[in-house]
Formats: sequence, C-alpha cells, structure tokens
Amino acid sequence: MSELFYSRDFYGKALVELGEEREDILVLDADLSGSTRTAKFGKKFPDRFFNVGVAEQNLIGISAGLASCGFTVFASSFAIFATGRPWDQIRNTICANQLNVKIVATHAGITVGEDGASHQANEDIAIMRAIPNMRVISPCDAFETYEVIKTIAEIPGPFYVRMGRAKCPVVEERNEHFQFGKGQILRNGKDCFLFAHGLMVYNSLRAAERLEEEGISAGVVNMPTIKPIDEELVLDVASKVKKIAVCEEHSVIGGLGSAIAELLSQKQPVKMILIGIEDVFGQSGSPEELLKAYGLDVDSIVSKIRNLVRNT
Repeated sequence: MSELFYSRDFYGKALVELGEEREDILVLDADLSGSTRTAKFGKKFPDRFFNVGVAEQNLIGISAGLASCGFTVFASSFAIFATGRPWDQIRNTICANQLNVKIVATHAGITVGEDGASHQANEDIAIMRAIPNMRVISPCDAFETYEVIKTIAEIPGPFYVRMGRAKCPVVEERNEHFQFGKGQILRNGKDCFLFAHGLMVYNSLRAAERLEEEGISAGVVNMPTIKPIDEELVLDVASKVKKIAVCEEHSVIGGLGSAIAELLSQKQPVKMILIGIEDVFGQSGSPEELLKAYGLDVDSIVSKIRNLVRNT
C-alpha cells in the first residue's frame, strides 16, 4: 500500500501558500472549516476568511459578490452541501456571470462512510457538469490536489473541485504535474484501457497489476479534469484499443463515464463499460465495506475488466 494522506490537508496547505503570495485570495466556509481544512487559512489570515455558518446559499451568494469586486474566492463545504443546496445560486450568480469563484468540496462519494446516504454526494459531478461555464476537477491524491488548487487560482472563472473524506493512497505512477484539461496515461495496455478519477485511479492501477498476472494487458488513464474533457487523449486511446472502462466513485449517470461516452458515441464508438454507483443511494458503512458493496474495490474491477476483455 502506498503512503496515505488526506487530500484536504493539502488543500489547506495550498490555501495558506496562496494567501501568503496574493492579497486578493479570500476563503469562505459554511461552518465546516475544521473538516475542510480552510481553518488553516482562517487562522493565518482572519481578515480574509469568512465563516457564513450553516447557510450554503449565502456561502455562494457572498462569494459571488466578493468575486464581482475583483477577489479570487475559494468557497468550501462538504460536497453534498456545496453543490446540492446552493445549485440555483451557483448557476445564476457564479456561472452565468463567469465569476472567479472556486467551489472546493470535501467528503464526496460513498467513502464518506458511516454518515450514510444523506451525506454521500454521488451526483455532484453530474449537476456541476451540466452548468455552462463550470469546470470540474477530481484529483487522484493529495499531491495532485495541491497542484490543482495552485493551478486554478491562476485561471479566471468558476471551478468545482472534488475531494473525499478518507485518507487516500499516493498514486506513485503519476510522474507528471497536473495540467488543466489534460489526462495522463499512467500505464499502457493492449487489451483495454481504464479511465478513472479520484480514489479510483489508485484502485484501477492495482486492478491492472492483477489483470497482468492473468495475461490481460490493461492501461490506466488518470482524468482529473472531467470538464472540459481531454478529447484528444480519449480519441487517441479509443483508436488503439476497442474496449474501454470508466471507473469512478460517482453515479454512472452524468459523471466521467457519461462525458467519455458522449464523446465516443459521436466520434469513435467502441465497446465501453461504466464501473460506478448504479442509480441508487448510498448507505452507512466503512469506506472499505462500501467500495466492495458497490463494486468499486480492486476485486470487483478485476472481475468486470476480465469479463469485458474475454467475454465481449
């Protein structure tokens, strides 16, 4: 097992560094700053940190107002609250006006764990992807999270960045720095390719190692930028192998799998499967139990890819 880190710790680290470098950086939170790690910024820059309380619509509305005055604003909460409760404000204030607000959410996906379905945001990518002008990013580990935050601070306009709750393994195969809008081939394959984001990048790599022992050559692509999709890379991979899987800790509706399917169905049709959360709610359990229950653990990925390659 690779070394484990909280991605949100590196979010907090990046915010503090940005605050030291730039006076236009403001950070807002909705009463969860200890968990999201924005409290690190608040401790060092109390005049540039605002805790709006349990009021996510206000979180977004205030962020929009501050951005309209020329500030670069980071707004944070848990993913279920940061995207679901203020969706109208995100759409009609931030995105319609292309304001410089970065919505950075933690505690996404089923690995929120014991908090259960009410707190497990498995639809957040879908509802953010659907809004014009919104860019969507899901880093694969803590180090990529740090690079993402430093990068998007330099790019004007709205962003949604997604992180999990649990510690995440470092993806040691990632030997390139994050580039906005670009995917990264971490492992080449001849029989099929797995596209993944977030925690599922690590699980996909471990599944590919297991599949190699069975004589199946599976490539793995890290796709941190979900919108805009890296069309050139996806089409290039699809032209070389005729079987593709997309692995994500998100609903199979509207996530990375949908984005890739939308592209390939029009420009490069191939056999494709989606490995994600079916059209169901989550439930309470440990992250490990839930990944297994929803078919996102390494064993489940191996079984599904084996079937894709050998039986279709």
